[in-house]
Amino acid sequence: MSLCFLMSCRAGILLAFAMAVVVSATPSAAASAAEPAAARTLRHVVLFRFKDSSTPADVARIVEAFRGLPQRIPEIKGFEWGTNVSPEGKAEGFTHCFFVSFATEADRDAYLPHPAHKEFVGIVGPHVDKVCVVDYWTQP
Repeated sequence: MSLCFLMSCRAGILLAFAMAVVVSATPSAAASAAEPAAARTLRHVVLFRFKDSSTPADVARIVEAFRGLPQRIPEIKGFEWGTNVSPEGKAEGFTHCFFVSFATEADRDAYLPHPAHKEFVGIVGPHVDKVCVVDYWTQP
C-alpha cells in the first residue's frame, strides 16, 4: 500500500472519530424536543366572584387559607395571587385570581382530592357566587 493511501485512511478514521465525538456531545433532536417540555409548568388558575353577603373579613380569611395550601400540599410548585386591577371592565365580578403551579399533571391530580384542598373548598364554598378554573401548560 502506498503511504498516501495509508495517510488518507488514517485521516478518514480520525475525521470519523472526531465527528462521532461531536455528535455524541451534541444534544439529540429527541433531547432538544424534551427540554422545552421539562421547562414547562402546569398552571391551575382560579378566579373567584364572591357573594354580596361575604364580608371583607370572610374574603381575607379565604385568601389566607388559600395562601396556606403550599405549606400543606407538597405537590404545589408555586403559588401567587392578586386582585383585579384591570381598567377594561370585563372581569364580570371576578375579583380574586390565584395561580397554583405544578410540575406534572399527576401533582395537580394529587392536589385536587388532598384533604387540605378539600378543607379549603369547604371554607370558600359558602362565600363564592361563581368560580372559574382554567388549567394550562406554559409555553416557552
